[in-house]
Amino acid sequence: MEGDLLTAREAARRLGISVTTFYGWLGQSDYGLLVIRGQPVTIDYLQGGPRGRGRVRIDAAEVDRINSLMRVRPKSLVERRPRTVPESFPGISVPLGRPR
Repeated sequence: MEGDLLTAREAARRLGISVTTFYGWLGQSDYGLLVIRGQPVTIDYLQGGPRGRGRVRIDAAEVDRINSLMRVRPKSLVERRPRTVPESFPGISVPLGRPR
């Protein structure tokens, strides 16, 4: 499948998004504003026609790369110790003793 150029409609279908959202992503990518799952992403695509206003074509491998960036990976929880509450002198948060 590598080397196959997909239309915007087919790429959007493979990504599970609407064509309008796909074009929005391309526009954000052009300005470096596209962020997927907290990572900045640049999308490589082709646009022919006079002055670059023709149909958008994108490589199938690029669509697979974007799809893998959207994949959710499980994370382990960080084990935290429970907060210790002092038994004596509740509400006092400064060290006790003679002032220096």
